[in-house]
Parts: sequence; structure tokens; C-alpha cells
Amino acid sequence: MGYTSFCLVFLSALFFQVWGNRSFVIDFDNNCFKKDGQCFRYISGSIHYFRIPAEYWRDRLMKMYMTGLNAIQVYVPWNMHEPLPGVYDFKGDRDLEHFLDLSNELGLLVIMRPGPYICAEWDNGGLPPWLLNKKDIALRTSDPDYLNAVDAWMSVLLPKLRPRLYNNGGNIISVQVENEYGSFMACDYNYMRHLEVKFRTYLGDQIVLFTTDGNTENELKCGTLQGLYATVDFGPVPNATKAFEALRKIQPKGPLVNSEFYTGWLDYWGEEHSTSSAEQVSQGLLDVLDTGANVNMYMFIGGTNFGYWNGADFKSTYKPITTSYDYDAPLTEAGDPTDKLIALRAVISQYLPVPEGPIPPATQKYDYGFVALKKVGKLLDLLDIFSPEPPFVTQYPITFEDIKQYYGFVLYRTRLIWDIPVATLLSSSPNGIHDRAYVLINGTFCGVLERDHVMEINITGNAGEWLDVVVENTGRLNFGAYFNDFKGIVSNMTLGDDLLTDWLVYPLNLDGPIAQGWPQATHFAAVSQTESYTGPAFYGGTFRIAVTGDTFIKLTKWTKGQVWINGFNLGRYWPARGPQITLYVPEGLLSSTTYNNITVLELEGAPAMSVVQFIDKPILNGTVRGV
Repeated sequence: MGYTSFCLVFLSALFFQVWGNRSFVIDFDNNCFKKDGQCFRYISGSIHYFRIPAEYWRDRLMKMYMTGLNAIQVYVPWNMHEPLPGVYDFKGDRDLEHFLDLSNELGLLVIMRPGPYICAEWDNGGLPPWLLNKKDIALRTSDPDYLNAVDAWMSVLLPKLRPRLYNNGGNIISVQVENEYGSFMACDYNYMRHLEVKFRTYLGDQIVLFTTDGNTENELKCGTLQGLYATVDFGPVPNATKAFEALRKIQPKGPLVNSEFYTGWLDYWGEEHSTSSAEQVSQGLLDVLDTGANVNMYMFIGGTNFGYWNGADFKSTYKPITTSYDYDAPLTEAGDPTDKLIALRAVISQYLPVPEGPIPPATQKYDYGFVALKKVGKLLDLLDIFSPEPPFVTQYPITFEDIKQYYGFVLYRTRLIWDIPVATLLSSSPNGIHDRAYVLINGTFCGVLERDHVMEINITGNAGEWLDVVVENTGRLNFGAYFNDFKGIVSNMTLGDDLLTDWLVYPLNLDGPIAQGWPQATHFAAVSQTESYTGPAFYGGTFRIAVTGDTFIKLTKWTKGQVWINGFNLGRYWPARGPQITLYVPEGLLSSTTYNNITVLELEGAPAMSVVQFIDKPILNGTVRGV
């Protein structure tokens, strides 16, 4: 035998010796999972790496481990990793493999939820919006165009997971196929079967594949499939045994699993901040564990919808989700332990050994005080920076997707072809603006149109003046039957009785120039005493600090817009509607050696005293003002 052959045999024998006895399987006879031949129960928590800066991953995972969790549950957002067809990004805050390696180092098992649809209150439920380039595509079905895109994505993602499966020496013990499919109207079993085959092809026959659905017979009917292990989700309930009854009807044997035990809930703009008590959640967890079930707490830490990543729901009307995804979880948006975490740790300690020692403390928060901002200029005066190419010319409005501008803002422009001396209604259909439009005549701000809420405003103007409509995508639907959520002016607009035509459409790339350092002080406008502070405009400023730490930016008396710190898009602010008043600023964005830059796009109305404040506590439960 040659040296090379001997090495291969030796390594193979060593691999078998080290990993050959590792197994994670379902024992139907004993109603349990078996890990390495022994009955095993997991108590897990959900964490979204894509909502937490990478420099904080270890801190958050360590806090979860010290709470007594033996596993974590992880979604993978397709749209973040494949922003354009065939363009993949797994770097920095998107480095999934590094995140999984950290969890393995800390001794945490992983329950993977790779989608392709994930919900997660994330834009489009994690599905990339470029799928909508084909307007009649049927998402989450056996539509060949959709399946081809899914197959291409899974051919990239799943091979990254295979070496990290528990049977292969990693820490992934199970993998979910799709997500809450029983809540989707299609009920396409061929689609689910296609996914099962694809997952088995890449991950092998040994991995536990499962589904998750609500705990009703109707949801389980369309969400489950023979060959995939069924689990359910529900929060604290009076009778946990009863909550599992629908699952037991379709799956009489095997371990019980609550894949999403809700520790809190999400927030919508314009509604009260959602909370649940530590007593209620800890008692609910105790009741679930008393049934002998496995459980995953959703969320254990929520995190932040930085940039434009928040999703939206449709419950009689369109409801965008806030930038904060704090979720009233055991760990706050900034990763701080709460009373709820302490109460849950006490419950967990009755069922699993909890690591000795204290839970790592909250990170240092700083009150950096006030920073004055100067007006940089109106958005419409900066098109050479944010939309340097010629606009799209079209008779009727086209969508964001038509021009491959998937997030943020698009400007629609047409000329008034007659004088409008008296107030005349500019209107859209009830569902014609997706999602919020800022209307200007000859550069003067006239008002806002809003999806499902404000369909018309009165305007006046002169023939030849520009009618500008800046449309904001405030988040694609992430749950329910209404997918294919196109953005922009999605139906025609009328002025009085006349249809508006002959549009110029400008895609607005705000993040590119700002990430590259715009604006410098030389761009700041000289503002007169009579300068208007209404309508879409940029404001900027700088500040220095002696030491860096987490902080929260508060925009008192500002209305609605977007904030960047040192070129990083923190997300949307909307204190005029609430409940969220502050935005979380992680320490890693700040510098103690150079000036820090703040850039604000205010869309409606900035205060005459253009000041922001950095404080050391979040305000997520501010006054709510509805539509």
C-alpha cells in the first residue's frame, strides 16, 4: 500500500472513530429524539444572525448558552444572500458559516430553517424581490420559474450546511422544509415534495427534516407531508396538552415539538408596543415542558431590521413592521438580559443542567447628547448624485421591479399640461400606491398618499410645472396569501377626471453615495430664514466621542425618514406615528478617533432646530398616532 493510500485509510478510520457513532434520529416508539442512542430533549431559542452585527454574535450566543439552552434555531434569508440572480454574499454580517462555527464552539446545537420562504417578519418573507421580474410568477408553488430559482439557490446554500450536520461532525440536528406552509393558500403538495427531494439530495437520508405550522387541523392539513416530521407553534396557553391535540391527530407517535413558543410579539407602526409578562411566558414554558415536549422560544433575541429589511403584514389593511425587532424577547434588541430571561432560566433549570456562573452583563450604553444637523439639500435637487443615468420614459407608471430598483425610493415625474388654479384631487386607487408617496408641485411639498389609507390629496399648479411623486417601499408582505407585492405606483393616477400619462421614472440609489462618504461639509446648503423644512430633503452633521459604545438616536420633532451613521443605513424612523421613537446604534458603527457622520433623509417635515440626540436607553413604547 502506498503512502497516500495508507493516509486515506487512516483518515477514514479516524473519521469513523470520531464521528461514526454520532446520530440524531426520531424514536417513534419512545416518543423522543435520540442523540447518540440516548433519548434527548432540546430547549432552544431563535436568533437571527442577519439582525445582529457580527461582532456581537458571540456575546448573544454566550448569553443564550448561559441561560441553559442546548440549541438555537436559525433562519436563512435568501434575499439577503442572493441580492441579484447568481450574485451571492456571505461576507461580514452575512457570514452564515462563521455564525454556525461560533455556535458549535459554544456547544449549542442548531435547528436550521433555510426556507426558501421564512416569514420572520422580514421583507418578502425572505424571498428575493427579483423573482417578481416575471410578473405572473406563482411564488411558493410548483411554478417552473420559481422552482428553477429555488433549485439554483439551494445548490449554493445546502452544500454549506452538509458538513455541519450532526451526523457529519457538526451541530445541525434538524432542518426545516419551507415554513408554515399550511397558512398559505396554494396547498401545493408537489411543491413540498420537490423541496423534500432537493433537501435529501444535498443533505442525505440521515438528517431529520421537519415542518412547522400553526396548531390547528386546517393548517396542519396543507403544511405537513409524509416523510417530513410535523411540529407546531403556539405561545403561552392555558392548556399545553390540548394545544398539541391537532398535531397528535395527524402524527400519533414521536416527540412533541413546539417550534415557535412565543416569548413576545412584533410591533407595527401606528400600534401600541407589544409586551408580555415574564410570569406569563415562564409559566407557559413550564406548561409546555411538563408535557415532555421539545421547545424553541421565538424569539430569544429579536434584533434590528436595519436598512430596508422590515416586512409587512396585511390584516384588512397593509401594516408595515417597525425597525426594531426587539420582540419583547428575553434578550433585548441590544442584547441585554431581562427579568424575562431570569425567569425562563429558572424554569429551564428544572429540566436541564444550567451552566454555572453569571449571565454576561449588558453592553455599555452611552448618552452622547445632542448633535446639530445642517440642511444638505432637497432630494429633487440631488438627482445627479442619486440617479445619474437618464430616467425611464413610460406612458403609464411602472413598478420598482420593472426598473430593478427593489428597495428604498423611486421618483415618478410628469408635467402638468394645464393650469390648476383651484384645488383639484390627485388620486390613486385604494391599492394603487405601494406604499407611501410624497407629492410635490414645482418642488413644493403638497402632501402624502398612503397605501390603503390616503388615496387622494388636493393640489394646485400651473401648466408646465413638474408633478413629482417620490414613492417609498416601506416593506414587502411577509405572511399570508398576498405575495407578489410589487412596489411603486402600481395603477394609474388621475388628476380630477383626467388620467396622468407620460412619466419619467428615476431609480434612486441613496445608499451607494452615502456609503462612499456623501455628503461632505462642502455639500451643505446655505439655508435662509424662510427656507422650507417640508418635503424630502437631506440633513447632515458630524460629532466626536471619546469612547465608543452602544447608543440610541432620538429624532425629536422629526416626522419620518431614514438615518445613516458613517454610511450605514440604520433603518426607518417614524416618531410622528410611533410606537418606536429611537433607533439602535451598535458600537461597531462608531469611532472614537475620527469624526462620526450622521445623514438623515426627512421625507415630510424636519424641525426648524435640526437636532438629533443620542441617549443611553431605547424608547420603543412612545405615543402612538394612527393613520
